[in-house]
Amino acid sequence: MTKYLSFVFDAFWNTLKGLWVTLKVLFLPSITVQYPTEKIVPYARFRGMLAYDAQTCIACGMCVRACPSKCIALAKAAPVPAPAPVEGRPAAPAVRVGPKIDWYTIDYGRCNFCGLCEESCPTKPRKALWHSLDYEAVFSTREEMVRKWKPGDGLWGTSRNTADGQYGPVADQLHIQSVPARK
Repeated sequence: MTKYLSFVFDAFWNTLKGLWVTLKVLFLPSITVQYPTEKIVPYARFRGMLAYDAQTCIACGMCVRACPSKCIALAKAAPVPAPAPVEGRPAAPAVRVGPKIDWYTIDYGRCNFCGLCEESCPTKPRKALWHSLDYEAVFSTREEMVRKWKPGDGLWGTSRNTADGQYGPVADQLHIQSVPARK
């Protein structure tokens, strides 16, 4: 009988200890985030989706060479031909006016988010390629994981449409902020 009463007392005491913890936490402020409408902004060193800025890019190809998973590709724009030489003056070299790239692609399906491409980018102080704070990339098909940028495209590029194979604006993706933090 004493063994039974000891068991009941221990169970009652453990229940009271658990309820005491619950009572202490009950009146603390809530830390719950209402997920679909509120989002937690990650820390500044978080490596989210890669973002690309075609205006800053100098088309050096360092990011392509630094990528261990070979998920980045680019094509340089052809230089604008030099104007015809004027008599008595040396011929001017070809000058690149406007965008320096023809296209730039990143395959997020192959990217391992290592950050080597961002570290190798020589543009200072603003990088042409950086990890944003976005962590909710939504892809329906493998083709949508490939993003392509051409001069004049937005910050998030275009993705391939599976129906016709053409590139179009990115749909169904909510970004943490309109312009992600840059390092």
